[in-house]
Amino acid sequence: MKSKLFSAAVLALATLLFNPAWAQDGSTVDRTATGGAQTLEDIMRRQEQLEIDESFRSENLGNPENAAPASGQLGTLGGRSDADVWRSIRYNKIDPTVQSPGPANGVMIQDEGMPWYKLREGPVITYGGGAILGFVALLVVFYFVRGKIMIDGGPAGTTIERFKAVERFGHWLLAGSFIVLGITGLVTLMGRSFLIPVIGIDAFAPIAAGSKWLHNNVSWAFMLGLVMTFCMWVAHNIPNKLDWQWLKAGGGIFTKSHPSARKFNAGQKIIFWTVMVLGFSVSLSGLSLLFPFQLPMFADTFGVINSVLGTSFPTDLAPHEEMQYANIWHSIVAFVMMLAIIAHIYIGSVGMEGAFDAMGNGHVDVEWARQHHDLWVAEVEAKEGKGESS
Repeated sequence: MKSKLFSAAVLALATLLFNPAWAQDGSTVDRTATGGAQTLEDIMRRQEQLEIDESFRSENLGNPENAAPASGQLGTLGGRSDADVWRSIRYNKIDPTVQSPGPANGVMIQDEGMPWYKLREGPVITYGGGAILGFVALLVVFYFVRGKIMIDGGPAGTTIERFKAVERFGHWLLAGSFIVLGITGLVTLMGRSFLIPVIGIDAFAPIAAGSKWLHNNVSWAFMLGLVMTFCMWVAHNIPNKLDWQWLKAGGGIFTKSHPSARKFNAGQKIIFWTVMVLGFSVSLSGLSLLFPFQLPMFADTFGVINSVLGTSFPTDLAPHEEMQYANIWHSIVAFVMMLAIIAHIYIGSVGMEGAFDAMGNGHVDVEWARQHHDLWVAEVEAKEGKGESS
């Protein structure tokens, strides 16, 4: 009995492994019976979403128009038949005559559009939106468990200047524009899936058009704010050994300890560099989308990555593929930035007593400053003391 079961298992495995629909690859399929056309095996592999060698079609484009075919007689299309011409169009191997020449107008059929659409409408929306909802829920739970981080012993009642007016302007320019970009970006990305079923397509149309207009134009304010905040604060955000001590202590977020810090602690530095690096990246992909087909970036980037890491990313990209990569990258980076900014908003508002005043009016309570940025307070007081003595 056991031997029969073993034999049956071996037979089933052999059938699975050597089934032509699994084992056959496009280069070994015998197409003589079909005159070079696709076979049943090709159709089965395509239905199972397996890779197929399309060269039997993509390279079967007929003879050049001025060359005689095997029969020695030219047809109305020269050495090509109608099928040859349509295959040339299908695989983008023909130079079409277009009314408005441009980098993308010569591409009549581009296969990567559907995989891009499925990725955008599927995993990008599902995982991106899920990450935001999950992170907000986590912060709500954290708030009820940890509570608001209060000033130990209460506020001192006296204040110290934390940020000048120009610093606050740069911060709010960056923050406000990012919030607008985030909302309008989510409407553009997810509106068809989540808003149309609720408000209808007629109501959604002007919202979508307005979101697109705002997103495209407010992006310039975001880039200006990014440059301003980088220039004003980069010197204060260089990592040092003190940051490691702050991180080991958890920044006082999980306990009531207050690690020493200068003007920006390690947590703020992480937010700063996250916003700078990802903001620069999302701006580049955004510029590529604002000026379609004019700023291709991914083919050259993939080439550099391949030469350094030995990978095999595609480097021969159609103009449409460049835009599709830019769109997906723009969305992914934006979602990561949203998570970082949500954490920053939480700490700067309901999560910590006295934190909002820093960007609200530029002055913070002295006791709050000593507990969270003691070394910075000492530096400010030392400078003020020198100013008074002089």
